[in-house]
Formats: sequence, C-alpha cells, structure tokens
Amino acid sequence: MPTSRSRTGVASACAAALSFSGLVATGLVTAQPAAAADPAGYQNVRINEVTSSNSDTVELFNTGTAAVSISGWKMSDDSFSPTAFSPSSATIPAGGFVTFNSPKGLGDSDKVVLYTAGGTVVDRVEWATNAAKPAMARCGGDGTGAWVTLTTATTFGAANAGGCPPVPAASKVRINEVTSDGLDTVELYNGGTTAVSIGTWKYVDNDTTHAPVPVSSSSPSATTVPAGGYVTFNSALGLGANDSLFLIDGSGTTIDSVTWASNAASPSEERCANGTGWFRTAVTASFGGANSCTGSGGGGGQTGQLLGGGGALTSGCTPEAPSGTGSTPSGTLAWPGGLDVTIADNVCAFTTSAGPEGRDLSGLAFDPANPSVLWGAKNKSWLYKLVKSGGKWVPDASWSATGKQIKFAGGTGQPDSEGLTVGANGHVYVTSERDNTDNTVPKDTIMEFDPAATGSSLTPVHQWDMTSQFPQLNTGSKDDANLGFEGVSYVPDSWLTANGWVDPLTGAAYNPANYPLHGSGLFFAGLEWDGTLHVYGLNSDGSFTTFGTVATGKVSVMDVMFDAGTQRIVATCDNTCGETHTFMKVDASGVIVPDVTYTNPAVMPVDNLEGFAIAPTSTCISGSREAVWTDDGIYGFGAGTSSSGHALYSGTFPC
Repeated sequence: MPTSRSRTGVASACAAALSFSGLVATGLVTAQPAAAADPAGYQNVRINEVTSSNSDTVELFNTGTAAVSISGWKMSDDSFSPTAFSPSSATIPAGGFVTFNSPKGLGDSDKVVLYTAGGTVVDRVEWATNAAKPAMARCGGDGTGAWVTLTTATTFGAANAGGCPPVPAASKVRINEVTSDGLDTVELYNGGTTAVSIGTWKYVDNDTTHAPVPVSSSSPSATTVPAGGYVTFNSALGLGANDSLFLIDGSGTTIDSVTWASNAASPSEERCANGTGWFRTAVTASFGGANSCTGSGGGGGQTGQLLGGGGALTSGCTPEAPSGTGSTPSGTLAWPGGLDVTIADNVCAFTTSAGPEGRDLSGLAFDPANPSVLWGAKNKSWLYKLVKSGGKWVPDASWSATGKQIKFAGGTGQPDSEGLTVGANGHVYVTSERDNTDNTVPKDTIMEFDPAATGSSLTPVHQWDMTSQFPQLNTGSKDDANLGFEGVSYVPDSWLTANGWVDPLTGAAYNPANYPLHGSGLFFAGLEWDGTLHVYGLNSDGSFTTFGTVATGKVSVMDVMFDAGTQRIVATCDNTCGETHTFMKVDASGVIVPDVTYTNPAVMPVDNLEGFAIAPTSTCISGSREAVWTDDGIYGFGAGTSSSGHALYSGTFPC
C-alpha cells in the first residue's frame, strides 16, 4: 500500500510488516494515542497452526535467529477488531513455538490476524468452511511451509511435520518475489511437478478496504503456473513501502503471503532459497527466473559460491578422479535449498591405517536424538562420530579423535562399510558390500553397533547377512562384488502405517505386530547394482524378514535416508545419475514410489558424491537446515583447487 493512502480509524500510516506464509488481506487497528515500537524481528513470527475446533488454538513460530517479545500483541478474527490474548509465553525463542487460545470464537470459515502492540499486521491466515478442522498448519517447514488441512492429530507446541499429509499441488505455488517500486510486480513460482490452475485465485494488500483482485484480471493476465515455472503480474492495488501481499485460492483459503517494512521491497523482496526459503531484500530483482539471493543475506549469484577449503595434501593422501558419470534423469528439478555450499572438513581429514590415502568416506547420517552429531562410514572399515568445530565437521575427540575401526561378528575381517543409519535404539547400523581382505567375494550385510561400547574398535551387537540374495554379484570379480549394499536407512513403522503402506508379504495394510521381533521400524538397503531398495525387518534373534524391493527409478543408488521433515525416503545417486536425490512417498495404492527428484547445488563438483544427509527440522533457522555430502574420492574440482583433498560439503535444505 502506498504510504500516502489514508485509512479510516487508523493511527498514522501503519507500517505493516507481516511475514511470508499463507494468509489474506487484513485490517489495521483502531486509532491509538501512541503506537508502540515494533520489536526487532517481529516479521519473523509466523502463524504456524490454527484450529476452529473446540479450543480455537493458535500456534506461532519464530523463524528468526533471535528471540522476539510478543508482549501486548493482539489478534482478530474476520471482524478485524484486535483483542488481547494470553500466550503460553511472552517471548518466542529462535526456532520456538508459542500457543494461545483465541479470545474470539473461530468459525468454520474464518481468519486469524496477528498484530504487534503498536498495531502492525504481523501475519494472517484465512480458511474456507471446515478447512481448519482438525487444524490447518504449515507443512514443508515450520513458519515457511504451505498451508494444508491436517487429516489426523494436531501438533500444537511442536513441529508440524509429524501431522502433515502430503502437500497438495496447489500449495506448492508460492509468492517468490515482489516489488513496491511503482510497477509493483509479483512473481509466483510452482515448485511442484504438475501445472496449477490459478484462474480463480485472488490477491490483496493489507488495506482492509480493498477487495481482493483476481490474478487473471491483472496485467499480464495469468491463469496457470507451469510445473517448475514462474508467472509474473503487476499488482492492480498499488504496493507501498510498508505493505503486504496475500494470495488466496478460489475457495477463500490462504495460499501464501509476504509482508515488508520500510523500503524492503525495493528493488524486491525475494525468497532465498528460491521457491522455499525465507524472504529477504534482494540486491538485484530477478522476475521470471530463479532468485539471485546475493549479498549479506546469503547466496552469491544464481549459481552460488563454493566457499572454504584449501590446505596442502598430507603425505599419502591421494585424491581419485570420479568415474562412470551418467546423465541426469528427465524431470529432475533444481536444488531447492541455498545456492552456496561450504567445504566442511579439514584437508585429508580421514586418513586411517586401513586407508591412508584419505579417500572413501561414504555414508552419512545425523543422529535424530542429537542432531549436533553426524555419523560417517569409511569404506575401509571405519566409523566416525563427527561434531561441529569452527564451522567444520571434525571427529569427536571424546569418542575417538581418529574414528573407530569396525569388524564383522566375532571381531574378524575388514568390512567394506558403505552406508549407515541410526536406529530407534540409538545404535548405528552399517552396511558392507565385501570383506576388504577378500574383495572379489560379496558380503552384503547389515551390522548393528553400540556407539557406547568402549575400545578403539567395534564388533557388531547383531549382524544380518543377505549375500545369498544377490548371486549376480558373486562372479569372482571385485567390481561386481563392489555393487552391493551401498546405503541403508531406518524407516519407522509409524510412517509406514500412517501412510498406508501395503505389506508385500500379505497384500494387506502393514501391521508391525505381525513381526514381533523386528523392533519399531524396517531397514531399506540400497543396492548399487540396479538402484533398488531392499526392505528388511531385522529381528532381535539374528534372523531377518525380507519384504521385497522398491524401485527408485534410478540406475544406481549410493545412499538412503528417511527425512522426517519432508516425510519422505530419499534415495541418492552420485555422478552415475547426474548427482540426484529422489524423494519417495507411499502412493494411494500403498506402494512406495518416487515423488520428486532434485539435483545438487550447481556449484558442487560432479564426483563420486556417495553420502548425503539432511539435518532434522529441530535444527531449522530461518526456514533452512543443513544438508551434507561426502566426496568418496576427495577429488573436488581436481588438483590445485580449494576442494582437492576434502570429503565433506555443507549446504542448506528447506525446512
């Protein structure tokens, strides 16, 4: 809204500074004798979940990096009459939640508008009939995700991921960039894989006297946003230095929103990372394409920057060039996270007595119970517990400054350890393709290690051997034997049952009680040979149940993980498949199928990047969390570059 516009009953010009989620036009407050100053970071507070059932509970989330005081804040429903509320805390910590019960009864079709003590609109969400029952919540990232109606339990006071169903196609359309420079251009981006019709959608600013305007009647007219594509139009309402934009679907339910203070939308406000991240003031507008994300807020151009690294190779440390580079599968989307990537280890950090060349760090897994810990497996029978120090992942000296060597059951052999995962019991499960002392013979096993065990080496608590299932690998060739279990992930029973996975052994809905010795989840092991996932129940008596295979659509797979944030199983392939990550879901027929595939950030090398892990959503800051990759050959961009001799790369992925 232009600052010259007047508002009936509104004190001064009301510098509205809302934030970016799914909301719709809001009213400002009645005249006040002296508006209180808005607290620092108020625009980072988002309405995150709301219910119009019984308790009329509202949840707020702080996407910022500092606590925000909400003392004196108010809310309104569709009456636009602000009323004080009693929050569970007067301060929202960074990455934290606050809840309150609406002092106004919320209806089947209604809205919640949030105001600072001074009357500035902070956020707003609106819903059509029964869309907030049992609740309406942001899914795909607390504070930054799309508004979706929950179908099961609510998650007030905690991350929404556990209650989120798959995000519908329409909710993958986001306000991606906006400017208040006179043209008042708005850009929408469709992060989904199918085109979305927006012919009945509308938008409005934060002037409650304005009626929503159809997107289709704006210039240029737009009725569809293509998959992975953009639509731009000029606002017919006039956008000002302190204003908001709310996007509403044809039923009257919020899709997305953004609010800015002062002249933050000049040259534009943009999402960083493109399509998914938090809004920031752009250095250069980039309407119709990926956001530039340059300057102090992050980024470094549309291709990003590779940061850090360097250092001289130590004696015996010998990087190895990648081999077997293939093409990227059709339909693959660009990396949805930040464009910049940082080299995240010391040079030649993983030299060991069995593997002095420093290569072969492969599988990665964050510890879900302690996400400050990152586990890494080295092919030369070594396990590392890594922690952050000085921005780098380094061995935890309190566990072992040089990692711990692992053995097969009985304390024998040298496992060709490739993938790893953390089970519900906190134990680390590691896959092996071969025994490195006899590397022409496959030995496809999953080993369970107790990380609390003392000593410089570890032997399995349990070991399950599936070698006989893969006769195609037993040809007497070390190369064929090396195409076995490359990655593994623990997948909780709760996810499989909640999503209606059909048990291939019974043809009925999966019932964990049918397998009393398997614990609380299944293990998905990735076979490098053909890119399939093999599903096992690992029983406490040393036996196992085979549930069959899952097709990933990839010719090979190097790592597997379950990401609770996206509620997806992720199958990773290195340069063999163009450095891609396929996120997999349970479809309507109860089968696990590919959902969407992303490439790596463009600044990363095309190498044997075999390990991949995304941090839990509990680590989210400003809508992003860490993603980490391993370069099995520590080759980087080759000799003489800053990446040569480094195994770990760190970037960001949306919450």
